[in-house]
Parts: sequence; structure tokens; C-alpha cells
Amino acid sequence: MKRPVLFWRNTAKNAAGAWEAETAQGSFGRLWGVFMNARVAIAAGLVILQEALQALGTPLNHWTLAVCIAYLGATLAVRLWAHPRPPGCTFDGLWVGTIGVDVMAFSLLNFFQASPLNYTPLFALPVLLASVLGPIVLACGTAAGVTLLLLADAAWSSVQGSAEVNARLLQAALSGSGFFLVALLANQLAVRLAREETLAKQSQSAARMQIQVNELVVATLAEGVLVIDGNGDVRSANPAARRLLGAQELTYPAPFKLAAQTAWQPLAELMQHTFAQQSAHESHVSLVHPGLNARRLQVRSRLTDSRDGPHESMCVMFLEDLREMEARVRIEKLAAMGRLSAAVAHEIRNPLAAISQANALLEEDLQDAGQRQLTGMIGQNARRLAKIVDEVLNISRAQQEIPAPQSTSLRLDEAARRIANDWARQNAASGHLRIFTDSANAEVDFDDDHLRRLMLNLLDNALRYTSGAARGLEVSTQLVAPGQARLAVWSDGQPLEETVQAHLFEPFFSSESRSTGLGLYICRELCERYGAQIGYQRVLREKVPGNEFFVLFQAVSQHLRAELPSMDTVLV
Repeated sequence: MKRPVLFWRNTAKNAAGAWEAETAQGSFGRLWGVFMNARVAIAAGLVILQEALQALGTPLNHWTLAVCIAYLGATLAVRLWAHPRPPGCTFDGLWVGTIGVDVMAFSLLNFFQASPLNYTPLFALPVLLASVLGPIVLACGTAAGVTLLLLADAAWSSVQGSAEVNARLLQAALSGSGFFLVALLANQLAVRLAREETLAKQSQSAARMQIQVNELVVATLAEGVLVIDGNGDVRSANPAARRLLGAQELTYPAPFKLAAQTAWQPLAELMQHTFAQQSAHESHVSLVHPGLNARRLQVRSRLTDSRDGPHESMCVMFLEDLREMEARVRIEKLAAMGRLSAAVAHEIRNPLAAISQANALLEEDLQDAGQRQLTGMIGQNARRLAKIVDEVLNISRAQQEIPAPQSTSLRLDEAARRIANDWARQNAASGHLRIFTDSANAEVDFDDDHLRRLMLNLLDNALRYTSGAARGLEVSTQLVAPGQARLAVWSDGQPLEETVQAHLFEPFFSSESRSTGLGLYICRELCERYGAQIGYQRVLREKVPGNEFFVLFQAVSQHLRAELPSMDTVLV
């Protein structure tokens, strides 16, 4: 019992009761409405009661009827025009307009009563109103005021010579004690309910915040997440899962059937096994879409716990692209080798420069054609080694060149056309190259020198594998979304093998024996520095199939990366 006493003391010190933080739209507003409606109903009942008594032959007391009508008008006025707010701990204007009016009206009814009716129970209404909506001080004060009025009425009866003075004093004392008890109990219950409601609202707010955090985390995961019920309906799918499935939000809004496409059938079978065996599963599946490359996934399925039996549980699937997983593993393994290669390249540069210089000096003094041919072979291979060393060192340079985002924007159409024309003149490829710029001269976050290096690598690669026909090369730009531009380099070469596609952007991988395999890797590194995405796909240009390397740029001041659109895309 100690805690309630302390709580009452703390409440008494406040300017308002348990509902001090409530508004008209909350629980206090609803309770206020209930009490105001009850006052109106009681007032209307009193008026009707007076008319009924007159109809039954009881003499009508005009003062009693006038009090009832005035009380009805006062209750209606408060109900229609007053705004709910907690009463203060003192007898303020709000108390006078509600509780005070009730006490005064019921006291006058007791004073003017000419019938055997007893209006004393009506005092429970103002006591309850003060106890539930106000603090304990106001509740006890109202109960004390009602008790004093009852005692005063009994004393006035004794002055008038009533024969039941002792009985009326005893009744007033018992009624007052009951009102005090009602005030204490009702106020304690109201305080408790208000406290429980506050805790419930805090818990709901914390739960909503936790749900929002969970949704944000799931939405930004690189790993795909599917939530499936026992009927095979996908209740939720994050953007990564939709990208892996090829299910766009507009085409397949959640919930949608996992068996909606034939390509998703392996996932549907895994879901059925998970529900049937009530255990977790892990498997490698292939999603084969007609006309597109197969996508290999590692899938882990888990069942959520349910207290209502297995029919209420959910199957949660975690999807990962095996190609990306294998690429990450290979890159991690090659990272150490890359650092070692950079260190070795630094050590090779000095002796290689000495060899080249000595070979050049030796060539100046040679007259024999055979000997000059040997020195030419030495110089050619020395230059090849120097190029390899430079490309190896370019990896670390590309990783260290992080641009300043405020000073690296450029207009894509102008830059792409200028760089492509310069490359065409240097490589005598003007007759083979077509240039189409259609990005509305959008600005992108990219440094001009780095864009030149990126495009030169892609154009050199395209020229190496082109068929040599006229218009066999193409550079194009376009807007794929508001504020997001796309650059593509296309060539009419033969399609790349799947094994080559799986390793396109990895360092030191090349289908040619004389290549270091660093060109596309450096392109990927440059794109990642600026938040851009680079990929490969097989597309048609004027009904001619070819290989396209494309870059999706991040718009100026844009911080979110857009998804790549197609399923047959090799993304980095």
C-alpha cells in the first residue's frame, strides 16, 4: 500500500490529474464526452420526472421544475460548446461550470423537494466526474463540499423543527463517507488506467519504430529476402529479392504467387519442402527465364516460430547470387596478390628502365641488321613489360583517387561526344563509330579525366572484338529515369562465353594471352568511386546483335543508387 500513497502525494502536487497530457482526441476526450452525455441525460430525466409526477397527481413545485430546466440548459451548453480539458487541482472556472453546477443543482433539488423522492444519490455524478477527470485534491474537495451541503441541509431541517433530525444527520454522514470512498477509489482507478494507457502507447510507439527500422534494414540489404506464407503467397520482398527474381513492384505487387512464373518453380518447391518437413533448408537453384541467361542462387529457407501451430508460420527465404558470391571470394583471394604485384611492379620499374636505356644506347652503335633486329625485340618486350607495370600500378592509383563530389560534375552528352570523337581520330575508326547522345545533357557525378579513362578502356575493348564492318561500334547516352543517365558502348562482336561473363570485371582475368586483364577492373573501380554501376549485356542495334557495356551514373547530389533493369545483366 505504500506505492499508491506516494503516487497520490505526487499527483496532488501536480496542477492536473492523470490525464494532463491527453487531448480531446484521446481517452480523456472520450471520457469527457461520456460524462457530459450522462449529465444531459440526467437533466432531461429530471425534467421528465417532474412532468410525470404532476401527471400522477403530485403537486408541482415550480422552483424544482425551474431548477431542472436550468440544469438541462447548462448541461447542453457545456456539451455543445465547451472543449474538454482536465480540471486543475483548485476550484477553477471549469469546475464551476461542470461539477459546481451539478452540486448546486442537486443541492437546490434537495432543498426544494416536496415529494418523497431523495436526490442524494445524484451527488455521485459530480464526485465521479471530479475523481476520474481531475486530481485527488479536487476529488476529495468535491466529496467534502457535498458532505458539508448534506450536513447543512440536515441542520436546516432541525432548525425548521423536523422530527427526523438524527436520522437525516446520520444519513448525511454515511453518504459523505461513501462519497469520500468513491472519490478515492475512482481516482486511483483513473490514475492506474491513465498510466497503463501511457505505457501501452509508449510500447506501441517503440514497436512501430522497431518495425520501421527492420523494414529499412531489410530494404537496404544486398541479400534478397522473401517472406512466404503456407499458401505460396509472397507477403514481402525487398528490392534485392525483386532484382534477383526479375519481379518489378508494378508488375508483381505484394502479395503475389511464388508460382506465378515457371522460372520461380525451384523456389516454390523449396518452400513446400520447408513447410512439409518443418525444418530449415539450404540449396543452390537456377532461375531460367525464357530468352535470358540463367541466374544461379544460393537459397536458405527458415520458418518463423508460431504459437498458433504450423499453419500460421511463415517461410523466410534468403537469396544470394552465386556469381556475385564467387566473384567476392575471388576478389578477396586476389587482393593479396594484387598488393604483392604492385610491390613487385615498383621493384621492376627501375631495372626495366635501365634495360631500356642500355638497349637504346647499344642500338645507336650497331650497324648489323641482325643485331639491330635483336635490339628491336628487346625494346619491344621492354615496352610491353613497362605497359604491364603501369597497368598494375594503375589499380592502386584508381583506388586512391576518390573525387570530391562537389567539383566533379560534368555534362554527359558533351563529354561523351568529345571523348568518342578524340578516340576515333586517334584510332582511325571514324568510319566504324556512331555516336548518339540523348540524355538531355544531364549532369553526372564523374571526373572528366576518369570518364576519359573509362571510355577509352571500353572503346579499345570494343574495337578489339568488333567484326570490322561499317558502323560496328556505337556510343550512346540516354535518360533512364528522372535525373539518372546511362552511357553505353556497343560493338557487333561475337557473344561472350558464360565463363567469361562470370569473371568480366575481375582483376588479372582476360581471354587473351597478351592482356593483363586490368582494363575492365579499373573501369569498375572508377565507377564505384562515383557511385555508378557498370554491367554487360547482349543487345540488338538495328537488328544486329552485339555486346554492350553500359554505365548507370549517379545524378548530381543523388545518394541512392538505382537498380539495373534487366535479368541478363552482369552487375558489379
